[in-house]
Order: sequence, then structure tokens, then C-alpha cells
Amino acid sequence: MPEHTAAADFAALLRELKDRSGLSYGVLAKRLHMSTSTLHRYCNGDAVPADYAPVERLARLCKAHPEELVELHRRWVLADAVRGRKGAAAAETPPEEAGSGTGPGQAASEAAPPAEAASAGAPPAAPADADTGAGTAPTRRRTRTAVLAGIAVAAVAAGVALAVGLPGGGSDGDGDGGRHRPVGAAGVTAEGTAPASSSPPSAAASPSSPAKDTGPARTPAGSAPAGAPSGEGQKSGVPVTVRAEPYAWESPCSQRYLADKPANEMKPPPLEEGAAAWVAAHGAVSSGQQYLRLTVQGTGPETVVVDGLTVRVAGKRAPLAWNDYAMAYPGVGCGGGVQTRAFAVSLDSARPSLTPEPGNEDFPFKVSESDPEVYYLTASVSAYDVDWYLELKWSSGDRSGTLTVDDEGRPFRTSGNKGRPAYEFPIGGDGWVPEGTTKLE
Repeated sequence: MPEHTAAADFAALLRELKDRSGLSYGVLAKRLHMSTSTLHRYCNGDAVPADYAPVERLARLCKAHPEELVELHRRWVLADAVRGRKGAAAAETPPEEAGSGTGPGQAASEAAPPAEAASAGAPPAAPADADTGAGTAPTRRRTRTAVLAGIAVAAVAAGVALAVGLPGGGSDGDGDGGRHRPVGAAGVTAEGTAPASSSPPSAAASPSSPAKDTGPARTPAGSAPAGAPSGEGQKSGVPVTVRAEPYAWESPCSQRYLADKPANEMKPPPLEEGAAAWVAAHGAVSSGQQYLRLTVQGTGPETVVVDGLTVRVAGKRAPLAWNDYAMAYPGVGCGGGVQTRAFAVSLDSARPSLTPEPGNEDFPFKVSESDPEVYYLTASVSAYDVDWYLELKWSSGDRSGTLTVDDEGRPFRTSGNKGRPAYEFPIGGDGWVPEGTTKLE
């Protein structure tokens, strides 16, 4: 889909919601904690937000219906994907794209940046004046060959560095005290593939695998059929990608986190888009429930069937004996409501499984590159501290496989909060106070 079309479709729905709300750009921008000019650019199609959280908050402020929220997310995914491809294409501009009057020195200067960007250790391209046929086609071919050779060597070196430097992944099973790597986007790996150190990274795979797989062994997801020609990696690879947001909020009122820190050492509650960084900074864990937003999209025009999502438990322990912090400011109203494609799971169960929320359909669903799906998962727990992850089963034609979805190589983690000291942050206050002690005016 052309960039202007994807961005224009996304902006058109934003404008429709904004106009229907009757609120001015200034009022909306103030409530969204962004500048009026930024909001103008989003609604005019001049820019696409890098994160979906402010888009969803805007839609909720404008009283968007559940179906509109799903459609808005779909359009944002497409606009964001096209923008990403455009950035990648700009970084790979061929050196011979220079104008007809370009001399050899200029061609070399344009060819150098891609090789330098690939790796600081890449061998330099041959000097432009190393051949007397400057400005001729053979010179351009030799220059391009040198650049491509440098990039190839850099790619091999990067692969070796990745194999040596990557951690083995997984969890210690006893809990890590809330210590996380940088969070905010989930890892997705293909079950049954080789270890991270021997498998190349891909757009749909994380270098780490989950701590524990309780299911049976499987054929590698998206593996190439026998006799497939070389160079068909993208075509024969996994035809679906998953983008998981493990720290999405259904509403601030429902979102809480446990942290092993006293109230006087805790920062104020973040906005939703800052939740991942806030969790990482405090070593926090989702409290009582965790709300996940999964965006599933095909990598090509062919239809991919998402057959189902399975919950896998990697470990269970007694609930964390930490303080419980509420993200909602006292007295602030909360939106929310059941989304389309919404599911719930109780992690207290012996065999947790997803069930559709009332009024929602169950799997299977179909996706493609131009028609993504968004699933909203609410995982609740009260009696345990649970490490868990998801397995997404897909099929496309005569191919099928399973993707493991987790928190960047670690399981998602959700703990019960019964009996834990609870705190809230009053509006205009300068610190956390015991929940229920704030006097509302």
C-alpha cells in the first residue's frame, strides 16, 4: 500500500473522530499531553505517531466505538509499516544513483555511508581513482562490487558477534526479583528452530527462546519446503508477524504494578506510553492482571489463518510480597470497555486457557499484510506469581507452524496482590500515599 494512501486513511479516521467529538485541537492536545501542532500533523496525515498509545487515548477521548478502535489500530499498523519500509529503502540507496555529471570522487563518497553503517569494522571500498576509467560503467560496477563485498563481510562479522554475544534466553524459574531487560515489545520466536546462536535473526523471530516449553516438539515454523530454491527465505519463512505490547492499559483504573520499593522511592504514575520504561526503572511486575495488545499481520498478500492462542505457564510461585501501586490518579474518570477480539484467561487455573469475552468471536481468524488483526488479552491472577507466555498457531496453504510470544525472551510475569500495601498518587501531590486516604474535593 503506498505510503500516502496508508497515512491518509489513518489521518482521515482520526479527523472523523476528532470532528465528531466537538473538541478543539487545543483541548484534545492538552488532555493528551502533546502540542497542538503535533496533533494537527497526525490528523492531516503529515506524520504518523511512532507509538499507538496516544492514538488510542485520542480515540477514547473522542468516544470511539470498539469497532472504530480496531479499525484505527489496523490503519495505524499499515501506516507505521509503510513508513518503516520507506526509512529502510532510504538507507539502502545504491551508489550508482548519482547524476550523470558525477565524478568518481563523488560516487565513492555516496557509496561509503552504507558500508560504514553496516559495521565499523567493514573493509573500505576501493578508492575512486584506483582505475583510470573514471566515470565509466566498469568503474561504477567495480565500485559497487567493492561496496557490496564490504557489506557482505560486515554482515558475516555481525552474525559471528551475534552468535557469541547473545544470551541463551530463558528464566531462572525462581523469579528474578522483577529484574527485566528493557521492555515494551514482546519477543516472538518460532518453536522448534535451532538455538539463537546458530539461527539468523528475522523479522518474526527473537534471538531468545522461552524458559520452558511444556508442549510437544514441533516442526520449525515456516520452514522451507523440500527442494525450495535458494533466495526464497522471505517467501518460505514464517508468513506472519506478531507485535505484542505487554504493558498496554485497558484503562488507568484497572492497571496496577507491584514493586519491591518503598513509596518514597517511586516515581509518579506514567502515561500508558511510558509504562514500559516505568516498569523497567522500578523492576515492577503487573499486579492482579496484565493487559496485552497483540497485533498480528501477514508478511505478504497471501492469507494466513491464525488458528489459536495457547497459554503456557513457565513457573508458579507464591504472590510477591511487594507494595501495590495504582496507576490512576484519584478522582480521574476512566474509560475502557470490552474491545473487539477480546479474550480473558485466569492464571490461577491448573490449565489456563483463553476464552472470548462476551459478544466476541473465537479463533480462527484471517490476516494478511493489508489486513492485520488486533487481539486484547486480560490475564488475571490472585493466588500466584506466574511466569507465562503464548503460542500462536498459524497455517497458510500447505504450511503451518507455531510462534512463541513472550516479553523479549522472558516470559510475561503477573502476580497476585491480595493483602499487599496499596498506594495511590493524588493529583497535585508530591508523592504516593496509602490508597483510600486521599480526600476528593
